[in-house]
Amino acid sequence: MPAHDIAIHLQRAEELGVDLPIAIAIGNDPMLTTAGAMPILYDQSEYAMAAALNGAPYPVVYSEYSGLDLPWSSEVMLEGRILSRVREAEGPFGEFTGHYSGGRLMPVVEITRVSCRRRPIFEHLYLGMPWTEVDYLIGINTCAPLYVQLKQAFPEVVAVNALYTHGLVVIVSTRTRFGGFAKGVGMRVLTTPHGLGYAKLVIVVDETVDPFNLPQVMWAIATKFNPDFDLITVPGLSVLPLDPASQPAGITGKVIIDATTPKAPETHGRFEQGLDDPITTEAWVEKLQVLIQAAQTAQEQEEEK
Repeated sequence: MPAHDIAIHLQRAEELGVDLPIAIAIGNDPMLTTAGAMPILYDQSEYAMAAALNGAPYPVVYSEYSGLDLPWSSEVMLEGRILSRVREAEGPFGEFTGHYSGGRLMPVVEITRVSCRRRPIFEHLYLGMPWTEVDYLIGINTCAPLYVQLKQAFPEVVAVNALYTHGLVVIVSTRTRFGGFAKGVGMRVLTTPHGLGYAKLVIVVDETVDPFNLPQVMWAIATKFNPDFDLITVPGLSVLPLDPASQPAGITGKVIIDATTPKAPETHGRFEQGLDDPITTEAWVEKLQVLIQAAQTAQEQEEEK
């Protein structure tokens, strides 16, 4: 869990040699689950995000037992503490990567209080090789915050597609102002809260390419990407330990593919004006639709006689 905010709190607690109070909420309001899965900034509140999504303040209750603000609507609440500097083997578990996680040494939680509704509902999430329930949950949750964070540094960014396997692959559509601009956008992706722990392949395309249209993205890579100029590899960066390709677990190389049209001072390639549908295509489609509708009407009238 190094990329998650709780790792910061646990590190501080263990530096002091004290246990960390914790509450585990099961069966939450969908808005809270949605907010909890978002890679928002460290100083932003998931409760505030859930409130914004709901359009109303999010109800919480202060627990005198753990000293934490707990979500009011959860089905089951487990309160306890993470034991300081204690690790035990855990796993393997099936993960969103479509692979089992393997066994790892993980922090130990001691549960000291359990509360629940009279007939609690245990919320389960099916995951594995896409597409599963988890992909639908975290897809937009990953795209939206990443888009906002990129937009703050690069207003030229048009859209972000981080739908695939929790955004281990990120596709960004952007306007480019000068040579090397797209590569800068790709580097920024890798330094966002999401990028630090997840994104390991970033594809940057022109603003005219829809990052959610994979045939268009593949066309951009096939025709505009030149490995001699447009491939950036960065070794030894952090990634979530669940990435089965990381070695050692949690460390990987990352790649940026610049599939945008080169601009000065970049001079490689020969990119003439792109092919578009003829300007008269839409007009002819409308005429054909009118003719088809007229023919269908005439046929129906003939059958009624």
